[in-house]
Amino acid sequence: MNIVVIDTNVFVAGLRSGGGASREIIRLALTGKIQPIFGNALWLEYEDLLGRDIWTDATSDGERRQVLSALIKVGQWVTVYYGWRPNLPDEADNHLIELAIAGGAEVIITHNIRDFKRGELLNSIRIQNPADFLETNR
Repeated sequence: MNIVVIDTNVFVAGLRSGGGASREIIRLALTGKIQPIFGNALWLEYEDLLGRDIWTDATSDGERRQVLSALIKVGQWVTVYYGWRPNLPDEADNHLIELAIAGGAEVIITHNIRDFKRGELLNSIRIQNPADFLETNR
C-alpha cells in the first residue's frame, strides 16, 4: 500500500467537486487503498480550511467534517521530530516534506508540482498531482 501525504489543495479540490482525480484520492484513502499520513501542521491546515469561505455546494459543512473525521481514522499520525529545510519556494510547504520523510511516504499528492520540484531533499519522494498518481498506481 502506498504511504502518501495529501496536500490541502487536493483535500479541498476533492470536497469541492462531485468527481475528478482529487475526489478519487480521498476515496482511495477512505477505503484503505492508500495510507495517508498526517502531522500537526498538515492537520491544522485541514481544520483551518473547514472554517474558510471557499466551499461549493458539492458538500455541506457536516459532510466535510465527517470526511475529515473518517480520514483520521484510516490515516496514520506521524510526529515530526526533526525539522528539515528543503528550501521550497513557499516556506509554508516545507512541513509536507518533513512529514513525508518522517512518515516514510512514497509520494506527496499535490496540485502544486512546480514549487515542490525546485526543492531539495526529494530524491526518494515522488511529487505527483492526483491524476498522475492515479495513472501510475493502477
